[in-house]
Amino acid sequence: MTLEAGTMESFRTGMADSVLREIAADLDVLARTGECSAIDLRSLPLTAVDRSELEERLGRGDMEAFLTIAGTSEIWETRYAGVWWVRHLGAGHKIAAERIEITTCPEILTSHPADIAAAGRQLTEDLIDHLSARDAGDA
Repeated sequence: MTLEAGTMESFRTGMADSVLREIAADLDVLARTGECSAIDLRSLPLTAVDRSELEERLGRGDMEAFLTIAGTSEIWETRYAGVWWVRHLGAGHKIAAERIEITTCPEILTSHPADIAAAGRQLTEDLIDHLSARDAGDA
């Protein structure tokens, strides 16, 4: 049997079931130990049908975020708490990276410690400036 180019994209391979089993095992580890994990979907031999099935079976939960830093990123918690779908879009709005993160919060949504320290300094400076301006206006 000869398949034309692109024909395999229309087949269900069963990879969605394999990925879901891995996610279930990773969720158990996260619940027991707090250890996070991730599955790089672009590295797997998923067909378009597999990817669609996986997205449908995981569904969407209540939380989602859209970032526009160096391209667009779409992040949503699936209907399973702790299972996040993270999709980064590149040029032409095509998927550049895509992964499932099993974690309490995806890494891309967490603040870097240096940024937090800088924000604390900036807020302190803003408060001092505000109080100085208020005091000058009261004089």
